[in-house]
Amino acid sequence: MPPPGARTLDWGRTAYADAFARQKVLVAQRKAGTVGDHLVFTEHAPVFTVGVRPGAQSHLLADPDTLANAGITVERTNRGGDITYHGPGQIVGYPIISLRAHRDLHAYLRALEDGLIATLATYGLQTGRREGKTGVWIGQRKLAAIGVAVSSWVTYHGFALNVDPDLRHFDHIVPCGITDGSITSLARELGHTPDPTEVKSRLAENFWEKIAPLLSKENP
Repeated sequence: MPPPGARTLDWGRTAYADAFARQKVLVAQRKAGTVGDHLVFTEHAPVFTVGVRPGAQSHLLADPDTLANAGITVERTNRGGDITYHGPGQIVGYPIISLRAHRDLHAYLRALEDGLIATLATYGLQTGRREGKTGVWIGQRKLAAIGVAVSSWVTYHGFALNVDPDLRHFDHIVPCGITDGSITSLARELGHTPDPTEVKSRLAENFWEKIAPLLSKENP
C-alpha cells in the first residue's frame, strides 16, 4: 500500500503528449505541497520518445513514411536517456514524488530498478542490472527501460516495462542507444502474457516498498 497521503493512479491509454502535460500539472502541485506523492500507470499509443542525450535523434532509423504506415509518432522529451519506444502492451510508470528529504538521484534510480527486479522475481524471472546501463535486464536482453527527470527535487517520467508490446517496433530505432543487446518482454520470457492488472498491482507494491526510505514526510 502507498504510504499515508500518497496515491497510485491508472490513467489507462494515453497519448504521450497528453500524459506529459498531466505529469507537469502533478509536478507543480507536488512542489507546491498541495498533493502527495504519486505513482501513475499508463499505456501509450505507439510513440518513439527522444531524450536529451546527445545524438539520440540519430538513433531513429525509420523514415516518415515508414513511421506513418506503422502508426508511430515521434516526440521530443526532457527526460534523461536516449530514444525508446512506448506502445500498447507496455506498462509505463510515472512516479511524481518528492526527494527533498533524500536528495540522491542515484539512490532513486537504484530504487526504481530494485522495484522492477522484485516484481519480475514474482514471475520466476532472475533479472538484474548491466554495468554502466540503466534499466532491468535478463543477460543482454532488456526487459524494462528507465528515464527520469527532476524539478526542484520532484521526480517525473519514470520506467517502461514490456509486458507484451509489438517488439518489431523496436527495429525502427537503436533502443536507448544500445548496440550490444536486444529487447524482450514478459510474454516472450514466460511463454504467455500475464494479466496487466496483476502486473501493475505487483509493481505498485514493490515500488512503494523500495522507494519508502527516500520519501519526504511532506505528504499532505
